[in-house]
Amino acid sequence: MMKHIFQKGTDQSRPTLLLLHGTGGTEQDLIPLASKIDPAANVLSVRGNILENGMPRFFKRLAEGVFDEEDLIFRTQELNDFLDEAAKQYEFDRNHIFAVGYSNGANIAASLLFHHPHALYGAILHHPMVPRRGLSLPDLSGINVFIAAGTNDPICPAEESEELKDVLQQANAHVRLHWENHGHQLTLDEVEAAVAWYDNQ
Repeated sequence: MMKHIFQKGTDQSRPTLLLLHGTGGTEQDLIPLASKIDPAANVLSVRGNILENGMPRFFKRLAEGVFDEEDLIFRTQELNDFLDEAAKQYEFDRNHIFAVGYSNGANIAASLLFHHPHALYGAILHHPMVPRRGLSLPDLSGINVFIAAGTNDPICPAEESEELKDVLQQANAHVRLHWENHGHQLTLDEVEAAVAWYDNQ
């Protein structure tokens, strides 16, 4: 099992929100976001299993912006298997998981979409990158994805966000790309834009 927090929601017809933190974060970080996005939903907030200089992450990287693809594939499978186990343990609908990820957490959520077409029912990705290139994606018809990106993001260039949007759309996902004139930080404005989008799916 991965280290995590599970909070049972008040309405089991709502999705289970899968919260995935950024580098150096913990399973506590994004819990305040969940109550903004869907206060009635279950919350499953997970801590990454990798440590980089003492900072939790979801997969290894070789350098800034250069992913260790072998580890990414392994950790994506590990997270997918964990979701299978958690759905049984906490008795929620495995087919109704909605990911909310920031930075490294958004990247592993995108990787779930790339490798496991039924892992997620939708996703809000704050400042994601393209997890892998040269991959034939599964059919993502019916999956809704919100990407929040910064025009001045030094870690995730604007072209990365555009490319991820294009790749997901080519796989038939419905994608909304939202821009903020900020860097890599998670801003209140982009959270509010994500909530408005989520409410109107």
